[in-house]
Amino acid sequence: MTSDPDRPPQELLHGETRQGEDLRREETDAPPVVLLVEDDGLLLMEAADTLAEAGFTVLEAPHADQALAVLESRADVEVLMTDVDMPLGSMNGFALARLVSRRWPRIPVLVVSGMGSPGPHDMPPGARFIPKPYAPSALVRTLHATVRRAA
Repeated sequence: MTSDPDRPPQELLHGETRQGEDLRREETDAPPVVLLVEDDGLLLMEAADTLAEAGFTVLEAPHADQALAVLESRADVEVLMTDVDMPLGSMNGFALARLVSRRWPRIPVLVVSGMGSPGPHDMPPGARFIPKPYAPSALVRTLHATVRRAA
């Protein structure tokens, strides 16, 4: 990939990676980095603990606006997991999932919700959904499969 000084680093074209990004993953065998977006503190803590125990590096955000700030400041996020209903912030999890899918197309998205299944236009193409409550083992399997599929 050649560097274009006029294009901000977060605006990569579909399929592009930042220089060394894939090599860094292979050379260090670093754990996958997941950005976990959940407004319920207890659920955030439980999911973060489950994912950390499964070998993920977990970044936490209590709402979509903070999640976007994390994505703008870090190039190592490999998967987004977001709740749908988040009263704080400027958007819900479906809107966040669609925005991330457009702006960072290399980052796969997992949406979780206890409020029912998504409608026909709620989710971006390729995103996965699991209902709450979910079994920790199902969450881990789904996230690992999502990361592998995106690789």
